Amino acid sequence: MDNFSKRKYLLGAIFILVALIFTVRLFRLQVLENNYKQYATRNVLRRVITYPARGLIYDRNGELLVYNKASYDLLVTPREVSAFDTTSFCRILDIDKAELVESLQKAKKYSTYKPSVIIKQLSPENYAVLQEKIFRFPGFFVQARTLREYPQKTAAHVLGYVGEVDRSKIENDPYYTQGDYIGVIGLEKAYEEALRGQKGVNFQLVDVHNRIKGSYREGRSDTVAVLGKNLSTTLDADLQAYAEYLMQNKKGSVVAIEPATGEVLAFLSAPTYDPSLLVGRSRGANFKKLQQDTLEPIFNRAIRAAYPPGSTFKLINALIGLEEQAITTHSAFSCSGRGSRPIRCTHDHYSPISLRDAIRESCNPFFWNTFSSIIRKYPRADEGYNTWRNHLLTFGLGQRLGTELGNELSGNIPKDSYYNFYYGERHWNALTVRSLAIGQGELSITPFQLANLAVTIANRGYYITPHLVKSVWSTKDEPEPIEFERHNTSIAAEHFDVVIEGMQAVVEESNVRYTSKLDSTVICGKTGTVQNPHGSDHSVFIAFAPKENPKIAISVYVENGVWGSRYAAPIASLIIEKYLNNSIAPRRLAIEERMRNANLLNPNQPK
Repeated sequence: MDNFSKRKYLLGAIFILVALIFTVRLFRLQVLENNYKQYATRNVLRRVITYPARGLIYDRNGELLVYNKASYDLLVTPREVSAFDTTSFCRILDIDKAELVESLQKAKKYSTYKPSVIIKQLSPENYAVLQEKIFRFPGFFVQARTLREYPQKTAAHVLGYVGEVDRSKIENDPYYTQGDYIGVIGLEKAYEEALRGQKGVNFQLVDVHNRIKGSYREGRSDTVAVLGKNLSTTLDADLQAYAEYLMQNKKGSVVAIEPATGEVLAFLSAPTYDPSLLVGRSRGANFKKLQQDTLEPIFNRAIRAAYPPGSTFKLINALIGLEEQAITTHSAFSCSGRGSRPIRCTHDHYSPISLRDAIRESCNPFFWNTFSSIIRKYPRADEGYNTWRNHLLTFGLGQRLGTELGNELSGNIPKDSYYNFYYGERHWNALTVRSLAIGQGELSITPFQLANLAVTIANRGYYITPHLVKSVWSTKDEPEPIEFERHNTSIAAEHFDVVIEGMQAVVEESNVRYTSKLDSTVICGKTGTVQNPHGSDHSVFIAFAPKENPKIAISVYVENGVWGSRYAAPIASLIIEKYLNNSIAPRRLAIEERMRNANLLNPNQPK
């Protein structure tokens, strides 16, 4: 027999063997195995997803910020649906028939054999009634879920919210299916993979009366859901609530950071909103109202609003001037007050004035001369400008600081090409861009960056990447601490001393002392009044305390607050005092009340 014939018989034998195996298997399943026959004739195999509880979120002291509460979704598998009493069904669920029909049509369009959600987040009352009568409605079943709950009702812009996953995410990530929830913004989004856990699957046998008869294969095919991991944030819940208390009826922001670690203690964009508004079946309607609110409560001003820094920026110009040896700690420049040129001074003080006192008095001519000296030190204006700009970048300005929240603006420290484009190369100089000397002009900085500037000065020349989460952990595992990078500026540490002395003088020797000086702690700060062409100027203040071994650095930005000393400085000092002392001194309670009651959103309210 030749090789071809042998191969022919061998292949034939293989085909016969395979056919015999299938025949025996089918005979066993259909004739011998009575269990399978029962499953096939009387039961439906239902694949039910088990959703794990989402991870909890805590503040830095272990106080709960976000937890879960029970919720239930009603699902349908269209091919299993048979005629049912729609009137009774709608009455139980408190919906109208048109809504039910529309939901069923959407479910059929999605898939006739895959379950899909038709009613989300049933109330406990509706769920209890439905469970007793679910057997009357073949093809429908209830799936347990969880919703977020916020005991503190604070930190909405930090925590973010959870929403239903969209089509593009489903197509790009096989983990998600229709009806799943996902972190949309804030820490809920940033730590989605840790918080969500891992879904499980249960295979249930359901009879023709929609009653669960047991687990398929006694649960051997099931997988167990894995709970989401928890977050320990850097926030101090009490301090966060206090900042929100003081910033009621105002637009602006508060960012407080622990200088030694970069941990954010409080993070507020005002006006804020109750995060529980974006939970449950009313979420869509509430979100629309928040979006349409002209005060823009959803807008995160702390990282998404970029303003001119105003006089707070003079601190950096002083530090760069010292580093570049354009000035010394003893340098003094004359000031003619409101008659000064090319930038007038808005304060009355002696002249000539030195660096420490120029910070206290916020003397525009001093810092114009400092800026001009830096630029003119170099043969070409663009060389001097780029040297100045490169120093700024080491403070984290003009770039994203890298907060977990995402959508952070980088602010603006213009490149020399910007001025070359508008004025022509070599056709501009320090005088052309003189507004930069006092924190105006094309400069823009976010309140988050401004707080980080206070941190950098408090640390005498460095900062740790500011962040909102300390660790990720579960009940079974050790906490996973997160490491963050240290960033050094280009300014030598010794140059910070005189600037810090000037900041102390602002709080203790200027008009700021009447509302912002503490008896027990030295605060070092700098006010800013930011020009606003659309209304009253903005009130700005940055500070840190104590002077030595600082525990808190802060920026406060109050839109239309007129002067830095009017609102921003008192609010910052109260927050510092609350954090360091856990209370407000009796003599300062009147200041606290005045800040709390100030209504800058109502034009008829006296400012």
